Amino acid sequence: MKTKRFALLLAVSLLFSVAASAVVAPGPMDQIKASVDEVLNILSNSKLEANDKKERISTIIRKRFYFRAMAQQTLAQNWRKATPDEQKNFVELFSRLVMATYMDRIEAYSNESVEFKREKIEEDRAVVDTTIVTTTVQIPISYKLVKKDGEWLVYDVVVEEVSLVRNYRSSYQDIVNKEGFTGLMAKMQEKIKSLEAPPGKTG
Repeated sequence: MKTKRFALLLAVSLLFSVAASAVVAPGPMDQIKASVDEVLNILSNSKLEANDKKERISTIIRKRFYFRAMAQQTLAQNWRKATPDEQKNFVELFSRLVMATYMDRIEAYSNESVEFKREKIEEDRAVVDTTIVTTTVQIPISYKLVKKDGEWLVYDVVVEEVSLVRNYRSSYQDIVNKEGFTGLMAKMQEKIKSLEAPPGKTG
């Protein structure tokens, strides 16, 4: 699947995967379901500017996604080769890159519906299978979650059998092998800068 299409589909997954906070955390599927109303309420709030909506949704994503685990899996064996400072910097850059890549696409997906198919829980791990239903296609999306401090956190998203973590891993490992962590993080910073720049000011 082409990277652009994966990015668009993952934007849908980000929209519907962030969960609402609760005093007592419900099960993984309940948290996924609760997120739909919270995010859609933000998107449909006409009093909020676009940047305010993105900032609020970004905050929710940061709370619900286990970016450290995602980053660690993305680097795979290279994670252990990185220094603590390199690991910390990579996690921050990785989380910023993921959100910057898909945040601008979220608003285009306010009218789709979500079908919650099933959840499978094994101790502190879970998989929630859903389907995004549009007017023309049905897109299967699975969320892999881990229970941490009573909350179910997303550590991978699988869109049409394509894993977010594996998608990044395949490209990042080659960069690390050729240019090291310095080269990888320089490329990530450059990409983030272009994504976060206002329209017409990417250079």
